[in-house]
Amino acid sequence: MTETLLSIGHGYSAQALARRLLARGWQVIGTTRSPEKSARMRARGVEPLIWPGTPLPLARATHVLTSVAPGEGGDPVLETEGAALAQATHLRWIGYLSTTGVYGDHAGGWVDEDTPLAPATARGRARVSAETGWRALAARYDLPLHVFRLAGIYGPGRGPFEKIRSGRAQAIIKTGQVFSRIHVDDIGAVLEASIDRPQPGTIYNVCDDAPAPPQDVLNHAAALLGLPPPPEMDFEAANLSPMARSFYSESKRVRNDRIRRDLGVTLAHPDYHSGLRAVLEAESTTHPERD
Repeated sequence: MTETLLSIGHGYSAQALARRLLARGWQVIGTTRSPEKSARMRARGVEPLIWPGTPLPLARATHVLTSVAPGEGGDPVLETEGAALAQATHLRWIGYLSTTGVYGDHAGGWVDEDTPLAPATARGRARVSAETGWRALAARYDLPLHVFRLAGIYGPGRGPFEKIRSGRAQAIIKTGQVFSRIHVDDIGAVLEASIDRPQPGTIYNVCDDAPAPPQDVLNHAAALLGLPPPPEMDFEAANLSPMARSFYSESKRVRNDRIRRDLGVTLAHPDYHSGLRAVLEAESTTHPERD
């Protein structure tokens, strides 16, 4: 059977894995809701599938990655495809993309995969519920599930440079606030390493080595452009959307020892200095997808 990845919700992070697997001769089937995106996916070597609305071809897949976020009614993949997944005992690897938001607020302290989950936002609580559902399904039917808790994702098309150039960027200042991040190419590397070294039941934090305050990242991006730092704005006075404001309700530093120790991953971008340089170079030569 040809090694085939079924990528459910074939978005930004999944595309990074697909590029690696396609280069190895794999087949990749990616789901999307959009006919327009479907055409772009096919041009990149990915077989598109409109979903929901079309049965998932689990029988053709050897590996499954789900990037679909839970909604108010729960995880849509579990809700609609759980019974089929329970019968897909031929699968060699299943990856579920979660978030470090499941840990909640730690006032800038460190967390690892064994830290108790205490999400502070509705999104974080939904992710904990989804993780629990996936892990229960895997345990009941002996499925090779791997959970990846992603930090803040950035990369080509998702960097700060456009906002800085336009003058729309603001450095939101909240004392003690710190975030962990991960370049999208390193997400692809971690997922590929897990496929090559499957350890069913394992949870991985996916983040770089250098948690930092958000204003430090913006200021460095501006310096790379040769522009002055963005204006500072106190968090309490900032005009932020409810979702943007919720990101600042949690402050923590995330450890990544497991991806290095168990998967042998060496991050291409271990800090935002390296990562932002790579983003700027990529955006200066390409027109990245913003899925």
